Amino acid sequence: MNRQNDATRPWDVVLFGATGFVGTLTAEYLAAHAPAGLRWAVAGRSRTKLEKLRERLTAIAPACAELQLLETDADDTEALAELAASTRVVATTVGPYIRYGEKLVAACAEAGTDYTDLTGEPEFIDRMYLEHDARARETGARLVHACGFDSVPHDLGAYFTVKQLPEDVPLTVDGFVRTNAVFSGGTFASALTAMGRGPQMLAAARERRLHEPRLVGRRVRTPAGSPHFSGPTGTWALPLPTVDPTIVGRSARALERYGPDFRYRHFASVKTLPMALGAPVAIGGLVAAAQVEGVREWLMSRYEPGRGPDEERRGRSWFTVRFVGAGGGRRVFTEVSGGDPGYGETAKILAESAVCLALDELPETSGQVTTAVAMGDALLDRLTAAGLRFRVAAVR
Repeated sequence: MNRQNDATRPWDVVLFGATGFVGTLTAEYLAAHAPAGLRWAVAGRSRTKLEKLRERLTAIAPACAELQLLETDADDTEALAELAASTRVVATTVGPYIRYGEKLVAACAEAGTDYTDLTGEPEFIDRMYLEHDARARETGARLVHACGFDSVPHDLGAYFTVKQLPEDVPLTVDGFVRTNAVFSGGTFASALTAMGRGPQMLAAARERRLHEPRLVGRRVRTPAGSPHFSGPTGTWALPLPTVDPTIVGRSARALERYGPDFRYRHFASVKTLPMALGAPVAIGGLVAAAQVEGVREWLMSRYEPGRGPDEERRGRSWFTVRFVGAGGGRRVFTEVSGGDPGYGETAKILAESAVCLALDELPETSGQVTTAVAMGDALLDRLTAAGLRFRVAAVR
């Protein structure tokens, strides 16, 4: 590994896509909570929007009047290379990532720059592994995808749960997700894009499996599970086909603390039977609609990117992820919870992840890695201090 010399770089963190909906929330969080001495800047394609953002941030923290603005387009290879070489960490909110993300990943892998994003797109993550993991390992770059609600509460929640269980024994963990939140246009566009690329997603996953090292002497499984009534949570559990269980599985593959045989299942937690019956039908209809390009584009146009729920609605939003872990004769019930998952907490998680990569003493890792592997306890401590709750509810 040959991590580039950070001392010569003017920035610790650059936030790319800072003028978008989630980008603005992330910039506001940094303005209010960045550690003293953190050298950070904001980047985007519109100088005018960046200047307006700086005015907004200055109202939060007067020191932001001097905040540097970096005018950069997601399609400008040369500018992205300069951006990556100027900072220790890039945090990007520019999606859908399968359309706009690869050139920045490539620039960071080449420059030995740590990279974080908010993607929940499995195809993008797999493609970035295939194309850029090897170079990132050579330069020392850590490519950490899914640093928002996808997938940090689930990845670190499973990690936290495993730490409550005995070592060197087979372990099982089930996660149950509940939230009342709504989504933004950008999130909806990313989700529809992913839904409309089923064959490409499966092809990327197959190709990745051919290139990933085989796990020797240990086993990790992330089966979908089946719909059922969950006694421990008192809710109906529906298999949740997000990127989260895959991320948890990759952490388990990389960390022996998850035991010789680890299984994780991931569910949406629904209170009533009618909701349990109706949700799969609604999701199935949306997936079917996303397969037709014209319908997909029309649906995207109904929720314009850059817009999202207002502050009052976000203030009423919440999430909980309950985990049931078992192994070695011990059973634990844990919970991760917080406020608005898609925006307020996602902005917090992305910002804290970037600061963690830039400033904290972390394990020596490189290439494409998960949050649990790259940051683990350090990020867990940061998020707890920032207001997310990780707790052990019961032990039996």
